[in-house]
Amino acid sequence: MRTAYSVEKVRAAERELMRRLPDGALMQRAAAGLAAVCAGLLTRVYGARVVLLVGPGDNGGDALHAGARLARRGAGVTAVPMDPERVHAGGLAALRAAGGRLAERVPGGRVDLVLDGLVGIGGRGGLRPAAAALVEQIPAGAVVVAVDLPSGVDADTGEVAGEAVRADVTVTFGAYKPGLLIDPGASRAGALRLVDIGLALGAPDAQALQHADVARLLPVPTASSDKYRRGVVGVVAGSAQYPGAAVLAVAGALRGGAGAVRYVGPAAEAVLARYPEVLIGPGRVQSWVVGPGLGEGRAGEVARCLAEPVPVLVDADGLRGLDSGALRERAAPTVLTPHAGEAAALLGVARESVEAGRLAAVRELAGRYGATVLLKGSTTLVASGGGAVRVNPTGTPWLATAGSGDVLSGLGGSLLAAGLPGADAASVAAYLHGLAARRGASGAPLLAHQVAQALPDAWRDVSR
Repeated sequence: MRTAYSVEKVRAAERELMRRLPDGALMQRAAAGLAAVCAGLLTRVYGARVVLLVGPGDNGGDALHAGARLARRGAGVTAVPMDPERVHAGGLAALRAAGGRLAERVPGGRVDLVLDGLVGIGGRGGLRPAAAALVEQIPAGAVVVAVDLPSGVDADTGEVAGEAVRADVTVTFGAYKPGLLIDPGASRAGALRLVDIGLALGAPDAQALQHADVARLLPVPTASSDKYRRGVVGVVAGSAQYPGAAVLAVAGALRGGAGAVRYVGPAAEAVLARYPEVLIGPGRVQSWVVGPGLGEGRAGEVARCLAEPVPVLVDADGLRGLDSGALRERAAPTVLTPHAGEAAALLGVARESVEAGRLAAVRELAGRYGATVLLKGSTTLVASGGGAVRVNPTGTPWLATAGSGDVLSGLGGSLLAAGLPGADAASVAAYLHGLAARRGASGAPLLAHQVAQALPDAWRDVSR
């Protein structure tokens, strides 16, 4: 599992470690790891042309010391400071001693690699004009490596206010930062490389599951299992206008590990035509999925599901007009799965506010409604209580297609019926859903039902 920590926690751990180390030792650890990654990205170090974009703080010092290491191996290294009067003295001395040079602007001609050491993890509010001017000089074709974090990205939230570096690789020190995992910052970070510098860190602020984590959470039947012991998920979805939503939600539910799927709604004929194994009509269930394609005027059905003492996943039309007080009083888990527009309506803010601050929005929703919240988007986030927010690392832009959210709802509800807690059911569903979409798309457009069809392969992939 990838774990990410706030700037405050990282800074505190750095201070504690620096008290026990010789002066400058921590920066040398970081620079050594950074230089090693850069060397691996170059066809060869000797004769390579490397440019350092250098800010005035320790981030610039890391870049200078790493540049000095590359220069000692024969690279031609040029440092371009954001402010020539404020350059890390020790780093600059090391670079000059290794044969590197200082310049006022990025040199012309071939540049193989650019190190972005302009702004560190403490940066807020977008790039200053001097830094933005240097970013504009990054030559096309050069490999861009961000030092700890792409300049212009908020380390704690992933927010980007104005211009920001778009890196091919980000080498981060000691721990991942939430802004490296959450869009829009994640899309600026490129491939992530973690350099262990010996930090002792406590509880994370964000987590990203990986295959092994998901495999441990997947429900697996035993020899004594029957369909009822494995769980029955009820699906309340679809309408005369949107019968396909019911079919797609059921498709996801059938592939989520529960023993049976029970459908309640007006699209029973369409559901049975596609999936004859589905149970039709009211009955005992271990979880409910309610909302996909309900249309207007069916709040009573949502309320009836929420009144039952079983986990309930609420999506799409079911999210309208939810009573936060009533949800907080529920003893059984509740999972809400809004996209940005639905989240904005639940919070009473503009959609742009949610999209600009996704981490804050998902935390606020989880706290206000007393629920696990899966906020869909380019980076799907799952928040529950006051713990770490889970960041889903799978998916593809092709997943932005009609009906894909209905499949996700059914999948999540089935995992709830199989016995997973709310946060685990939501994050495992998002992971498998995104992985299935990658497999189904293979670089081309895909349809929602193809995501459902690819779920068994994704499940097997994770379980190997």
